[in-house]
Formats: sequence, C-alpha cells, structure tokens
Amino acid sequence: MSKLTWKGRWNELKGKVKQQYADLTDDDLLYAEGKEEELLGKLQQKTGKTKDEVENWLNNL
Repeated sequence: MSKLTWKGRWNELKGKVKQQYADLTDDDLLYAEGKEEELLGKLQQKTGKTKDEVENWLNNL
C-alpha cells in the first residue's frame, strides 16, 4: 500500500485535520497533485510533528 494513502481522499480528511488543529487555514491545507512535500512541510510546521508522524497521522485518520 502506498505510504500516502490520504492523497485520493484529501477532501474528506481536510475536515478531520481542521477539527484537531483549528488554527490551520484552507490555504495551509491546499492539496495539489505533485505538491505533497509542500503540504507535509506546512503541516509539520503548524503541528510540530515530524514528517513521518504527519504521514502516519494522515494515514490513520
């Protein structure tokens, strides 16, 4: 299974992410194909988690 299993269901996950981190904006959560690393970087910065922690967190939502 792909490490980034959240890519295809990002619109669903966005709401769950915002519930857990209310200070994240829609701009922070903007997903564009090929820009996964940029999105992960923003989430790392806002949540204080490592890249692996962010990926695991998103995969488990």
